Amino acid sequence: MAEEQGDPHAAWTERLLRLGSGIPLTEARSFVRDLYIHAQADLDAERAEAEAAREE
Repeated sequence: MAEEQGDPHAAWTERLLRLGSGIPLTEARSFVRDLYIHAQADLDAERAEAEAAREE
């Protein structure tokens, strides 16, 4: 469904939709996208911290 529309997070959106009934597709997509963005920001911050520690 979502994969056919070129959604890069389609597999996770579909997985979330299978976990619970009544979750609207748009809400699931939004949740997965927001989760990815926040997780990526956390990883970037960890990498920056590790890089700063290596430089010291």
